[in-house]
Amino acid sequence: MALVSINPATGKTIKTYEEMPPQAVEKNIRQAHGAFLDWKRTGFPERALLLKKAALLLRRQADEYARLMAEEMGKPVREGRAEAEKCAWVCEYYAENGEKFLQPEIIKTDARKSFVTFQPLGVVLAVMPWNFPFWQVFRFAAPGLMAGNAGLLKHSSNVTGCALAIEAIFREAGFPEHCFTALPVVSGQVSAIIENPLVAAVTLTGSTPAGRAVAKKAGEMLKKSVLELGGSDPYIVLEDADLEAAVSACVNSRLINSGQSCIAAKRFIVPEPIADEFERLYVEKMRAKKMGDPLQEDTEVGPQARRDLRDDLHRQVAESIRLGAKCLLGGEIPPGEGAFYPPTVLSGVRPGMPAFDEELFGPAAAIIRVKDEAEAIRTANNSVFGLGAAIFTRDVERGERIAAEEIEAGSCFVNAFVKSDPRLPFGGVKESGYGRELSHYGVKEFVNIKTVYVK
Repeated sequence: MALVSINPATGKTIKTYEEMPPQAVEKNIRQAHGAFLDWKRTGFPERALLLKKAALLLRRQADEYARLMAEEMGKPVREGRAEAEKCAWVCEYYAENGEKFLQPEIIKTDARKSFVTFQPLGVVLAVMPWNFPFWQVFRFAAPGLMAGNAGLLKHSSNVTGCALAIEAIFREAGFPEHCFTALPVVSGQVSAIIENPLVAAVTLTGSTPAGRAVAKKAGEMLKKSVLELGGSDPYIVLEDADLEAAVSACVNSRLINSGQSCIAAKRFIVPEPIADEFERLYVEKMRAKKMGDPLQEDTEVGPQARRDLRDDLHRQVAESIRLGAKCLLGGEIPPGEGAFYPPTVLSGVRPGMPAFDEELFGPAAAIIRVKDEAEAIRTANNSVFGLGAAIFTRDVERGERIAAEEIEAGSCFVNAFVKSDPRLPFGGVKESGYGRELSHYGVKEFVNIKTVYVK
């Protein structure tokens, strides 16, 4: 089966790649395991040096990678450059901190000496999505390689060019051959890869159904898995918030990557006394965002990554309107060949509508009115998802209390929109997945936390 990259802004085919046959996949797994056996014996300084070289390449070729992302999945080029820079950052972060994070931990017991050591697991399979085609991969690869693991990448078929470019970065940086390998395969081969005894663990970023399938197979094979799945992030804007600043943050978060981000703001929960003004400002700022060719520097909203994804988003919007939501902006598929969808604002959203119950993976916002803080918290938590959330209030202690104690999410920001940061753990609860990436927590997900006891 061929893997096809289609430019979502034009609908034209960019390139077709041949799928790697199962025999070749098995050979690559064996080669990755062989590379791991050598790589795990390298010292942290050598690993750090190579990660820093990867960071230099990412910065040097950022324009090239931004263009590739724009052409394969529609990311505006200025966001693509920022993504390449963030990948360089995570490489440098683990180069500078990985050895410290993985130092043996001495624990006093009745033994002459007892300690905990952190040993790499082996070959880790990463099943990655198209929406942040570089960042999602480096978020797994930088800590994984620093810990001494080898990596296999099964990327989304529509960003095969990005997958091969990432493999080339690690190769050019000087990592041993087969230490990081992109496998151009379709989803149907993932199960067999997980079953391979030389694959030690699997990490997936993607949809909840994909996560269930990978978790089931990993559980069957008794292999470690980490899942970062979807989200329907609630943003609570309380009555004492700086409304202008809050709305700007809400709009910018909703339109990250043209709305195609698991931690983009999705549900905006607003008390009745400020709801009218919130809606007015929100629509005004959404309307001002420029949608267009992702290769143009001033484009703020590009196309959706595929036409089928755009059409599914429109179905969710249309069904929510049919069930009683009011469309304040957008909500119509524009003419033309591209997979564009305009910034859209729905008001009067409530449980039972797709805009409330499901993840809207695109530039469509759901505004929900509540009477007070208590109802806002209940509404925020009334979701199968639990990835990110945000609180806006001038009372910082109030916001901190709600964020820390009340909201069911892996990350909760106060007076700022949710973003990932190499220094902070990232992941979700409920149907948003389990395990953590980034920080010292992430680098320890795929190591053997081994007790050593010396009498």
